[in-house]
Amino acid sequence: MSGTEAAGLGARLLAGDAGLWPEGNVSANRLGWLEVPRQLAEESKELASWASTIEQSTVILLGMGGSSLGPAVLEAVRPTGPAGAGRRLIVCDTTDPTTVGGLDFSDAFVLVSSKSGTTLEPNVLFEHAWSKLPDGSRYAAVTDPGTPLATLADERGFRRAFANRPDIGGRYSVLSYFGMVPAALIGYDVAELCERALSTDLDDAVQLGWEMGRAAREGKDKVTIVVPEAFRSFGLWVEQLIAESTGKRGTGCVPVPTTEAESGADRHVITLDPKAAIDLAEQFYRFELAVPIAGHVLSIDPFDEPNVAESKANTNKVLDSLPLPRLDEARPDETLGWLREHTGPGDYVSLQAYVPFGQDDALESLRRRVRDQLGGFPVTAGYGPRFLHSTGQLHKGGPNTVVAVQLVRAGAQPELAIPDKPYDFGTLITAQSIGDHQSLLTHGRRVLRVAVEQLDEIA
Repeated sequence: MSGTEAAGLGARLLAGDAGLWPEGNVSANRLGWLEVPRQLAEESKELASWASTIEQSTVILLGMGGSSLGPAVLEAVRPTGPAGAGRRLIVCDTTDPTTVGGLDFSDAFVLVSSKSGTTLEPNVLFEHAWSKLPDGSRYAAVTDPGTPLATLADERGFRRAFANRPDIGGRYSVLSYFGMVPAALIGYDVAELCERALSTDLDDAVQLGWEMGRAAREGKDKVTIVVPEAFRSFGLWVEQLIAESTGKRGTGCVPVPTTEAESGADRHVITLDPKAAIDLAEQFYRFELAVPIAGHVLSIDPFDEPNVAESKANTNKVLDSLPLPRLDEARPDETLGWLREHTGPGDYVSLQAYVPFGQDDALESLRRRVRDQLGGFPVTAGYGPRFLHSTGQLHKGGPNTVVAVQLVRAGAQPELAIPDKPYDFGTLITAQSIGDHQSLLTHGRRVLRVAVEQLDEIA
């Protein structure tokens, strides 16, 4: 692409030209992310002042998808020691009973984040938190104007409710209140983050997206994003952005975050070299600009998510007809043989771990083992139900090249009640895995369900 062509596409994107994407696209109410860094830069002093009034040393963020992944990255990469002074951020975007039951609210300020205010996971997580900490002064909310969460915040006397711009989709929201409120609470200079984002080279971002889309059309759809080990967490955020934005109409870019060089005939490799936490602000905005351009090349709407609701609906069906059905489960030692039999050129493996948080290293080690055992095959890995709000769109709406392995807890789930619900957290996470299993099969996807006690059982 020439510089003139890149400039032209960039100008159309900044102008909100809906003609970049297929007729009927939802861009008209999804482009607020283009301007929100300027708004937050202007509000940064007030936001920092508010954050300084919070007395607690820990912030617990309850959210899913775009509400949680950006903040999780910012927490993971921020400096430690005196240079990283600030509260600790714990992101809880799971329904796993061990993880939820292990949350310590004794010295915590709770941030409830949900664009719609109706998402199941943040709602049940809030009810659990409130049963442990029924003090509205220790809570804040981030949500769209007028949502049920905004009403709840008023009724329960939350310290503050941040009304986010409603013209921003969750996966594009890291530089809005959804990302910048937690950033301020853990000691980031919000103005610096936003200004760094706005310094992004537009033509470079357009070129990045154009090449990503072109590569996918030519069969190199495994977008292999290589980052330094210290920035491994960036994969959480960029996976959602790329997968949920492009994985539809039977096409898409498959993000494969890694810290090691990976190659193959279907790989499109992007190497990033951030040096400091602040560098990720530029990468956030750069990829937010690039992915809609990839959508333009692929002739899809990068702002809708037509298949995300399927697994949610299936989960509700399972919960409405308790007790839980029993699904066939393979042994861990059967996994690699099944994968060798069911994978071929152009496919990728998705390891979907419905297990407690805190096993990031073990999950990455498993991803690499499976990759190497399959001769360098593209392999992604993530926690369930987190991925249902991110890469799950790609698994169902993208190309039928996904080979899914559901890793579920062997034996009974620990009991942890959900206030005012006829089921507990263990039942909920199991229902979510069953609901997604049904959705994958409905779309003709290959899927194996494996019961594990430890992730290293799959040798």
